[in-house]
Parts: sequence; C-alpha cells; structure tokens
Amino acid sequence: MANQMLIAFTFIGFLVLIICVGIYSATHKQNTTADYLLASRGVNPWLTALSAMSTGQSGLLFLGQVGFAYKIGISSIWLVIGWAIGDYLAWWFFFQRLRKISEETSSDTVSALLAQNTSNRWISIVSGVIIIAFLGSYAASQLVAGSKALNVVFGWDYYLGIVLGAIIVIIYCFSGGVRAEIWTDAAQGIIMIGSLLLLLTVAIVNCDGLAAAWTKLAAIDVKLVSLSPENLPLGFLPFFFGWIVAGFGVVGQPHILTRAMAIDSANNINRALNIKTICGLINSFSAIGIGLAARVLLPELMTGGDPELALPYLAQELLPSIFVGLMLAGIFAATMSTADSQILCCSAAITQDIFPQFANSYKLAKLGTLTMTMIVLSIALSGSDNVFLLVTFSWSALASGLGPLLILRVWQLPVTTPVAMLMMIVGIAAAISWSLVFKLSSLVYEVLPGMLAGTIVYLVAQLFTKADNSPKEKR
Repeated sequence: MANQMLIAFTFIGFLVLIICVGIYSATHKQNTTADYLLASRGVNPWLTALSAMSTGQSGLLFLGQVGFAYKIGISSIWLVIGWAIGDYLAWWFFFQRLRKISEETSSDTVSALLAQNTSNRWISIVSGVIIIAFLGSYAASQLVAGSKALNVVFGWDYYLGIVLGAIIVIIYCFSGGVRAEIWTDAAQGIIMIGSLLLLLTVAIVNCDGLAAAWTKLAAIDVKLVSLSPENLPLGFLPFFFGWIVAGFGVVGQPHILTRAMAIDSANNINRALNIKTICGLINSFSAIGIGLAARVLLPELMTGGDPELALPYLAQELLPSIFVGLMLAGIFAATMSTADSQILCCSAAITQDIFPQFANSYKLAKLGTLTMTMIVLSIALSGSDNVFLLVTFSWSALASGLGPLLILRVWQLPVTTPVAMLMMIVGIAAAISWSLVFKLSSLVYEVLPGMLAGTIVYLVAQLFTKADNSPKEKR
C-alpha cells in the first residue's frame, strides 16, 4: 500500500508539473484564433523539435513498439530505421517549404492549405471529415494507451484512465491552445527520454549485461536474435521500403504538420529536424531494448498476458516506487502529448474548415475543442484496445488520403477540385483495401500502396488534361 501511495504521489507530481507548464505558457498567449491554432508562428526550434518528437512517438513507442520488439525480437529494428529515414526525408524536402507556403497563403490549418486557390469548399469539407475521422481515432488510441498503463500500476478500470486522460487534454488545450501543447510536449519529451533510458539501463543490468541478454534471447528462440524478419514473400527490400514510405507518411499527419507551420522561421526547420531525429532515435532504440529485455525477464507475457504492457510491468518489477511513478508519468505524458495535438487539429477542422462561419471566434474555437474531446472520448470508450493497430491504421489512412495532395499544394502544382477529392478518396480506399480486404500489410505497409494510388490518380488526370489541351492535328 505504501508503494502504491509513493507511485501515485510521484505520478501526480509530474502531471501537476506538466499542467503548470501549460498554464504558464498561457502568459505568452494572445486571445486570437491564429495564436490558438499556430502560436502566432513564433515557436523556437528546440520546442518544435521536442514537441514533434513526443507528439509523433506517443503511446506507440511506450506500448506498441515495446510490445512489437517483445514479440518478434531484434528484427523490429527495421521498422525504426525505415520509419526514421522516411521521416527525415519528408522533413528535409517538404517541411521548410510547408512553413513558407502556409504563411504566404495565410493557411492556419491543413485543410485550408489543401483548399488554397479553389473557389468552392469541397476540399476543405472532405479533408476536414477525413481529419476528424482518422485523427480522432488516433487520439482515442492515445487515451487507451494511457489507461492501459494506469490499469497495470493501479488496477484502475480502463474507463477511468480514459476519462482522466480526456480531462487533462482539455486542461492543456484550454490553457493556451497549440502554444500550451508545444510547451507541455517539450516537457513531456524530456520525461520520455529520461524514463526510457533509466529503465533500459536497469533492465540490462538485471539481464547480466548485453552479452548475457543476447544469449538468453537466443535460448528462448533463435529468431529473436535474427536481423532477418520472417514471412516476407516479396523479400526484404519491399518490406523495408514500405516502412520508409510509412515514415514519409508524416506529410499527411496534421498534428505534426502544425508544428512545422508554427515554428518561428522556415530557416530553423532543419535545425529542429536534427534535434528531433537524435532524440527520437534514442527513444526508439531504448524502446526496442526494453522490449527485448522484457522478453528475457517476463517471458510469461507471451502466453498469458499482453506484450504491449511489457514496459509498465517491467518498471514495477525492477524500479523503486518513485521511479515507477516517473515511468508511468512518461507513458501518460507521451499519450497525452499526442492526444491533445490531435484533438486541437480536429477541432480546427470543425471550426475553421467545415463551419468557417466560426473561424474568427476564439470562444467557438474552444467549444470546438470541447466537442471534439467528447467525440474522441466516446471512440476510446467503445473502440479496440490494441494501440499498435489503431495507431498504424490511422497513420496510414491520413498519409494516403492527405499526403499526396499536400505535396502538390506545397510545391504549388496545379490540381482541380474533382481530382483533389478523388486523390483523397482513392488513397484512403487503397490503404484500407490493402490492409483489411487483401490483408497484405505484412508484405508491405499500406502507406505505400495508399500514397501511390493517390499519386497515380493525379498523373492520369494530368495526362488527360494535356491530351485535351494539345493542338488538334490539321487535316
């Protein structure tokens, strides 16, 4: 009982600290929708980097990625490497120009950027609905992830943890909009790095060192120490390229795109990218190491438990109570940093894009945030509890539906409204069909066929446009 109290005290202490950071950020806010949605485009690169990292990694890192490594072994490293390469390329080629174009076109939301230079509102409406549907599901998975961790440590019902997470998200968002999110994300990012490195170090020591851990993994199953993934009928290269494209799919993730749109200068994008990449890789490799160590120290989870809960179980097993509270705060911080960003993007889609008559009302922007939180809460309470599947599926739908069109808009390439809408719909349909109908995601992650399908729609449309505009032959 004393241990539980100390864990709770530490956990609550860190949550209060993070909430105070969000409230303090409100002293720098302006009561305008532009400040609420993009922090007046004045965020420094360090805050941008840490915020983008913690927002992008979320519960997928602490639960999904640890559980994935626990189940398949060291070959899970290719997901991390491929994803990191794709993410880096996207930031390098795309995000600097995104910052410039979003300011030049006065686009405060992703849908506004997609709909630039169009006379009707169909692109705004359709893209807004896509964002609400899939980013809302993504945010719900974060509330589920946080609640799973609380269930392990405190034995709380899943529903209680989900509701607590929703309340904290509302506090973050209401205290200062995206500025509060970015500041709290940065604080949460630091907690994430520290807590993961702490548990990884203790876990390796308890495995009697790296060499002994490797030997014990091989004794459990030699496949766990094989770098070659299993069951790849198309071979390694298509599998690996699929994860590179998955990382590149960040071009379709509104909650991360807004970080680039809010940075103080386009010239600082690459600096933020380097900081984010280094910190993100530290976290990802730490998560893999923790998953492998948990397979040695907690083998029973493979048959009688949930591998996605390997990290909180391992923390309870190995760490003093005060550090269990820190670890729990790290998990919860990761999930909340993503959920609040996603909910704010969804509420912006409602109040700025689907119902633009509310666009200039600061109070209605907050009402939209509250409404979206209630929708996400409902999804979380009734949805799946598999964090890895929820996150990867939502990511692929957003990347496939919004990514190709966003690239065209950022590079100012011509596209008509019908073609733009068809690109979004076909991209999502291709990703969903690849995953759910044909069940081919184990061969190549569905972002690749999804983004490829949307791109093909545009290229075919361009061929027909050129054919229609070409001079007729003289007879």
